[in-house]
Amino acid sequence: MNQHFAFIEAGKRTVKIELDAIAALDARMDANFARACQLILACQGRTIVTGMGKSGHIGGKIAATLASTGTPAFFVHPGEASHGDLGMVTRQDVVIAISNSGSSSEVLTLIPLFKRMQIPIISMTGNPNSPLAQAADVNLDISIQAEACPLDLAPTSSTTVTLVVGDALAVALLEARGFTKEEFAFSHPGGALGRRLLVRASDLMHAGQELPKVSPDTLLSTALVEMTRKGFGMTTVVDEADQLIGVFTDGDLRRCVDLGANLATATMAQVMTRNPLTVTTDLLAAEALTLMEQRKITALVVEDHNKHPVGLLHMHDILRAGIV
Repeated sequence: MNQHFAFIEAGKRTVKIELDAIAALDARMDANFARACQLILACQGRTIVTGMGKSGHIGGKIAATLASTGTPAFFVHPGEASHGDLGMVTRQDVVIAISNSGSSSEVLTLIPLFKRMQIPIISMTGNPNSPLAQAADVNLDISIQAEACPLDLAPTSSTTVTLVVGDALAVALLEARGFTKEEFAFSHPGGALGRRLLVRASDLMHAGQELPKVSPDTLLSTALVEMTRKGFGMTTVVDEADQLIGVFTDGDLRRCVDLGANLATATMAQVMTRNPLTVTTDLLAAEALTLMEQRKITALVVEDHNKHPVGLLHMHDILRAGIV
């Protein structure tokens, strides 16, 4: 191996060529691009992406990006489509067919079938005069000056440009649909973003018999037993109507000792913290965690809409759920 080969220069040259190819796309965000977006928005079914070879690999990523941003989509391999997978396609769908040359035989074989089903076809080609571009309802120009490969053979700049145009479609459609973070999370329930946007206080709180609860006339010593038994380092204090009137925490206990309070006779009404910070059951756990960090506390009382304490949300439970 040549130890003196200019790896850095070769890498920078590749990046420069591909950057120039992407920059050339700016002028192509035109009426054809808008028409492609309109066809996909009007689709009552799914967006079917197809392509052969490296175009197929990029097509798979484009389909995945569309699907995760509000546009139902999936990739169909053109070779498999000719041997049964075309049954996945319905008359309500729209097709994105990718071929840099516009002449891939496996893709062209499918065009008459799509036409017979009266499915709108969006082509992505590097040759607007190619058979695929001519057969499509709209063609998106993915042409390049040169591949980054010095032999001008390996798909490099062409696949990058195709991917960027696919991302442009996905983002334009996302914005047109008014797609939200919450909707994105529903497509990613297993990821960190999904957990942050889907998990609410009610999903993680300790409720029922786990919730420490005493009355205002409860002796401090008795309240300590309740706190120890429930293991949260705090207890809620409620009145006869089960309305929250205060909390008593380990921090409050330390303050009682510092102030010389009579620990044998003091009641919750005398030592509790009134009007504590609370959250509702539908608050996102991520937002609750932010509140805890801001207030430098480790737990929050969760109330229902009638101001009754229904649970206790602890920072450790949020962190264990992977919400960071």
